[in-house]
Amino acid sequence: MNDSYTVLARKYRSQDFDSLIGQDVLVKTLTTAVSTGRIAHAYIFTGIRGTGKTSTARILAKALNCMSSDGPTAKPCGVCENCRAIAAGQHIDVLEIDAASHTGVDNMREILDAVQYRPTNGRYKVYIIDEVHMLSQSAFNALLKTLEEPPAHVIFILATTEIRKVPVTILSRCQRFDLVRVPVDTLKKHFAWIAENEKIELTDGANELLARAADGSVRDGLSLLDQAIAQTGGHVDETSVLNMLKRADRGVVMDVMETVLSGDTAAALDKVDNIYNNGADLSMLLTDMMEWTHWATRMHPSIRMGDIATAPYTADQRTKIREIDSRITLNTLSRIWQVMVASVPEMAATGNPKQCFDMLIVRMMHIAEMPSVADILKKQPTTPATTITPPVSNPVAPKTVTISSATELASELQSAKEMLLYSYYTNNIEVSDFSDGKITYFDRGTDTDFAQKLSKWLNTKTGHAWTLIREEKSENVQTVSEQKREELESDPLIADAMSLFEGAEIIGSTK
Repeated sequence: MNDSYTVLARKYRSQDFDSLIGQDVLVKTLTTAVSTGRIAHAYIFTGIRGTGKTSTARILAKALNCMSSDGPTAKPCGVCENCRAIAAGQHIDVLEIDAASHTGVDNMREILDAVQYRPTNGRYKVYIIDEVHMLSQSAFNALLKTLEEPPAHVIFILATTEIRKVPVTILSRCQRFDLVRVPVDTLKKHFAWIAENEKIELTDGANELLARAADGSVRDGLSLLDQAIAQTGGHVDETSVLNMLKRADRGVVMDVMETVLSGDTAAALDKVDNIYNNGADLSMLLTDMMEWTHWATRMHPSIRMGDIATAPYTADQRTKIREIDSRITLNTLSRIWQVMVASVPEMAATGNPKQCFDMLIVRMMHIAEMPSVADILKKQPTTPATTITPPVSNPVAPKTVTISSATELASELQSAKEMLLYSYYTNNIEVSDFSDGKITYFDRGTDTDFAQKLSKWLNTKTGHAWTLIREEKSENVQTVSEQKREELESDPLIADAMSLFEGAEIIGSTK
């Protein structure tokens, strides 16, 4: 068993802060904290898979318990008993817990029962809970109090790839560190160093493909490198990696995009057929085409970003992209990008990806040939402006009325549907004198704006000015409503009707 092969991801796992690649901010913060003694009681590391969350947790556990110094050290020796035991996952005071298999509250209680006991061999008892987002709500609740105020000798280190699933009550009790995707150039240097140590031939083109396929994950990249070495026997070149990834060469992708943008549908479909028959993954081809469109857009002359140093293309390929950009518009690139984005879920859902991809090519070419809105407007025939003169008509003067009594005023207000004025006027106003242009009245109500509103309406309705004089003392004149009520009550038919019902009263009239 001692001669069994160890995969590269485990063999070259980071053992100290210096070997932790691509996480400079994290390394600087933790080393400073350990060196100055400002060690938090709980940490949470988050990021995509393979960026070093668990490795960082182990390194921090080593830094806290290394026996090479009298206290925690930012540079653990890696050779003392504690360091070796932690690296092997066998230290009695460093407990690595897989939250996916310890999701329940009972599991958490068993773990927390031992928190009160002091460490056996180290300075600190360290609990590393991996994929902590997998814990149940009850387990999180059981962890809360201990996580907030653990004993001085206990450190919690939580790791997760899905930070959004961790309750905010847990996050607020931890120092949070976001591990970033490792840059392509950093991965390439790391892979080249490993290839040199392993006595493996790794071409620069193959290294570039592996680093980009890793998508920022060190572990994913090393697993791909391991697979490439196993397939080639130690000589890893660009062709072998392309075959392994079922990916088309970037030159092929550029050729496809140039054909699509040229408008030759038959030639484009023929190229796709050849790529498919050679075993390429069409989903990967679509991803590469989207990458090409993205960089072609950024390098387009209308954006004026010029050449992009980080673009994953050779100098000749960049020159070719600029040449293609000179023949197409930014609108064309934007439209084909939208078509490709919409095709991603279609490719995943369809039962026949090849048919879906063929239709994608046809749609892209149709969209690419469409003129822009500006071009359509330019091609519209221009016609001389026509001036339309509206017919001249004699203005019609507004029709005016003559109002000669308080009762007529009430009728006109009701006909004009001025119901607020009508209601207030008929119920509150005692008119003692009414002539054309002048009203003398007593107001039982409280509307101080009544005279202004009624005067304005009368001016418009009759075509001349009105004067409203308010008296300070009532002369006991009936309002219009009271006059109408009296008239109704004097009607013999109504009087007979009211006599039939005890307590009956008149509340209104439709007249």
